[in-house]
Amino acid sequence: MRDETELGRAAKEYMDRGDLVPDEVIVGAIGERIDSPEAADGFILDGFPRTVPQAEALGVKLEELGRALTGVLLIDADDDEVVRRLGGRRTCVENGHVFHVEFNPPEKDGVCDLDGSELIVRDDDKPEVIRKRLETYHEKTEPLVSYYDHRSVLRRIEGAASPDDVTEEIRRTLATMRLEQDEAL
Repeated sequence: MRDETELGRAAKEYMDRGDLVPDEVIVGAIGERIDSPEAADGFILDGFPRTVPQAEALGVKLEELGRALTGVLLIDADDDEVVRRLGGRRTCVENGHVFHVEFNPPEKDGVCDLDGSELIVRDDDKPEVIRKRLETYHEKTEPLVSYYDHRSVLRRIEGAASPDDVTEEIRRTLATMRLEQDEAL
């Protein structure tokens, strides 16, 4: 939308009406980015696809572009851990700096270390909202686990580990995938 492409304008029309953007518009926009020079050496999609039909549409688009997914990362954590992690986030109202009550607490409770503004719990970080989002995840997104596992591209990351350990495991997994891809060429 920011670049005012045809697909971006179409997506904006749906959003302005309060409608969900159809999968074909989203997949088209993603396809444009994947086909751009900045994605020539690879790309990471975060938060997409969210359903099996979206994954199938993405697969068709990637095939059209002569590209393929080399890996899908699943940061695997049980619901209670997800609620603990997301529910502990605190966000700076001025500049969006993010803290966590357990993993990255501010020096002074409720105050951003970087700009002194108030830290809040965003509405989508409240436990009841997180649990509702998890219900949606289990219903619509979780089927992607077996979808991608059957295609031998799923890589699991232990999400209950410390944030630093999760980050390091993601880095190791991406590096391994790169080596495997280079060896295949």
